[in-house]
Amino acid sequence: MMTLNAGPDPKSAAPASTTNGTKNSAKKPVKSGADAPLEAVRQLLDNHRSERQLVLLQDFPDPDALSSAWAYKLIAAAYDIECDIFYAGTLSHQENIALVRLTGLPARRWPTAASDQPDLSTYQGYVLIDTQGTTSQLSAVVKKAQIPLLLVIDHHSPQGKLQAEYIDLRPDIRATATILTQYLQRGLLTLDRSNTKHTKCATALMHGLRADTNQLMHAAEDDFMAAAYLSQFYDGQLLSAVLQAARSKRVMDVIERSLRNRKVQNNVSIAGVGYLRYDDRDAIPQAADFLATEENVHTAVVYGIVHDEDQEREVVIGSLRTSKITLDPDEFIKEAFGQDNQGRFFGGGRSMAGGFEIPVGFLSGSYENTEYNRIKWDVFDIQIKQKLWRLVDPEEGMINTD
Repeated sequence: MMTLNAGPDPKSAAPASTTNGTKNSAKKPVKSGADAPLEAVRQLLDNHRSERQLVLLQDFPDPDALSSAWAYKLIAAAYDIECDIFYAGTLSHQENIALVRLTGLPARRWPTAASDQPDLSTYQGYVLIDTQGTTSQLSAVVKKAQIPLLLVIDHHSPQGKLQAEYIDLRPDIRATATILTQYLQRGLLTLDRSNTKHTKCATALMHGLRADTNQLMHAAEDDFMAAAYLSQFYDGQLLSAVLQAARSKRVMDVIERSLRNRKVQNNVSIAGVGYLRYDDRDAIPQAADFLATEENVHTAVVYGIVHDEDQEREVVIGSLRTSKITLDPDEFIKEAFGQDNQGRFFGGGRSMAGGFEIPVGFLSGSYENTEYNRIKWDVFDIQIKQKLWRLVDPEEGMINTD
């Protein structure tokens, strides 16, 4: 397995693992070199010409994930590789919905009915983009079907061990869209201004890059260079239309609930918002964004219990936003909530932002008894607050993850 853990231009990498038992195990190994990521991905695509791949995103994909997957699909098409992009959750953030509708971005929700699901035997491999599989319910589906993991492209910190033909993992870069844009810059696909699909994809990548860098305020050099390249191809009016999507009343209600329930200590604001519908999940990060703008608050955490009626499951979902340079969201969330019994972290983060998902498990389920539902929420609310507050040092007035 070749792994790139830091920096855009590593000097070396380990040999590629091809022990998946498929027909590709006899193909040429991925080469390493000074330009390892580009050449490795190019070689991998060449090795898998004329195949069919699944591209999997986190359950609730953001603009960075959606745009990066589309860029990969276009790049793969140049190698006669057919890609289908799927996510298991839903699109609920108004900008994500607008992005998909206005650009025709080819990402689909995994069908809940078995009869509507694609035939997995037709796929020769799958690719993880902007995720390492820990935030996707579909990881278990493809593993059960014994579909080999070919490629992982992500900018988040490592979430666990992965076995793939190649892993392009770069936590020093602020957005996965930047990595995909570098692939385009360096010749994996030449964008054409007269090609409407290319223009729309460039617009989506610009939106994804801006979204994950807080409108470029937290961008690194590579992100700025990627944005400069995309500026030659993106449609400014289309991007404006995506950004002007209005918040729904339900999102505003969740933000109001977070304001009402917030507790502030040592410049950290924490708010539980109770139960949410599955389709309103993206109201949580929007509420965290809003609370982080309060005077004398540098970090905000918002969480709630999200109920998925289709899957008959509940999960505690939370988002962290911070302007504190010395706070590492990835370390903070991993320290606060730890791992499950399989060693997978319940959450993680990137620069200035993070998130977590904790299955409710045995206690899942909505009941007509409102008192029971209130007691269940109180238990989770208190437990989460305890795990978060214990990392806030009341004497020093700072968050401690040592």
